[in-house]
Amino acid sequence: MILRFAACVSAFLIAAPALAQSPSSPVETPPSSTAAPAAQAGDSAAAQQDDAGGLSVVVSDDNAWRDLGIAIPAFATNQDVPTPANSQGTAALGLELARVITADLRNNGLFRPVGPDALPRPPYDRIMAPDYAVWSGRSAEMLVHGYVRAGSDGRLTVGCYLYDVALQDQLDKAGWVVEPADWRRAAHKCADLVYSRLSGEDPFFDSKIAYIAETGPKDNRVKRLAIMDSDGANHRFITSGQATALTPRYSPDYSKIVYLSYLNGNPRIYIYDIGTGRQRLIVQSDYPAFAPRWSPDGKWILYSMAKGSNTDIYRVSANGGQSERLTDNPGIDVGGSYSPDGSKIVFESDRSGSQQIYIMNADGSNQRRISFFGGRAATPEWSPRGDQIAFTHIAGDLRVAVMSPSGGNMRHLTNGWQDEAPTWSPNGRIVQFFRTAPNSGKTSIWQVDLTGRNLRELPTPVGASDPAWGPVLP
Repeated sequence: MILRFAACVSAFLIAAPALAQSPSSPVETPPSSTAAPAAQAGDSAAAQQDDAGGLSVVVSDDNAWRDLGIAIPAFATNQDVPTPANSQGTAALGLELARVITADLRNNGLFRPVGPDALPRPPYDRIMAPDYAVWSGRSAEMLVHGYVRAGSDGRLTVGCYLYDVALQDQLDKAGWVVEPADWRRAAHKCADLVYSRLSGEDPFFDSKIAYIAETGPKDNRVKRLAIMDSDGANHRFITSGQATALTPRYSPDYSKIVYLSYLNGNPRIYIYDIGTGRQRLIVQSDYPAFAPRWSPDGKWILYSMAKGSNTDIYRVSANGGQSERLTDNPGIDVGGSYSPDGSKIVFESDRSGSQQIYIMNADGSNQRRISFFGGRAATPEWSPRGDQIAFTHIAGDLRVAVMSPSGGNMRHLTNGWQDEAPTWSPNGRIVQFFRTAPNSGKTSIWQVDLTGRNLRELPTPVGASDPAWGPVLP
């Protein structure tokens, strides 16, 4: 379901001082579909001081960030009424909204928020006029207030506000009108607002992950294409498992997924349309094909194809048609991930005698090796920021590592037995991968931030591999 933003609710952006003059009056107008920028002309001196020397907008790994006290009480409601999103009503839904926001901010490793189960719920008429004394008494530096209202049309209006408790100032606000089934998206949007305002980085919580759901014995896995929210909720199986699905990737505009399908040993590359549920065949080959990847503009699909003992990288239009070979070297050239500007491609090749990482221009020219740090290297993926490449480092165990596009500054992010196939969050701060357990062969999806310290497993209903993090949802 697509989140429908309120397009005609900009009248909500009432100045905070006006609200403070009548704090007992309930807010009856819906929130804006876009966040009001902080520290604009006419904003308070305290808010302007925030950008000048108060709250830092530079991401740091210092404990000061992780110890920043963010209070997230349950969202208020003007009237507790049943809703399809929660049979217990909007009051219970307000609690769940705050729980999701708290989990988002805690699990990314940058903040340590206090969630609604440990906090009093503010009344509805105080959402835009906080009782700062209550929150400063609880050592909160930042406060996330919100509300949820059920409309006569069945949709929900969710408002989200970020306050600086010490400055007693509103830093940001936004709101959304959603279908009941999309209430979690409103929570992720609120978490994105808080994350972006406090960190200065692009958001990533309101995004989805495609992956391969694995069931059955180790030597006879059933592999289905599946998708889920960025926090592991709302799982949905896309394919039946009759054909083996592998290596999915979201299109740059999120509307499609390209993946590899094997049926009776015949490889095919499909593009699945998320909106319509239809899929179309892009590549059908008598030779093994694998690892399809999108170009940043969505016009091309990279993939690898093996003919005899030689495997090369090809590209084909996203509309199908004749494929163009980009590499032509003895050995195995596999994968391919575009740089964010589309000018270069990183890939793996064993042309030097073992798997290593190479870079070439988008047209296949100027191919050169960049990994010279010992061991083997595979499954490279370029960061959305363009400054790093994540890959699988094979030196005894398989570990997820990153390096600069020049091949320098290599460092490990994980220390598992078999961690592989990294994929980036939309803002390039977190790397996701799949881990295979010894003996059982069970696979699971994990993620770690760039410090390498904040490691967590994402919940999936069955075994999971080949994750692919999509862009932030439109």
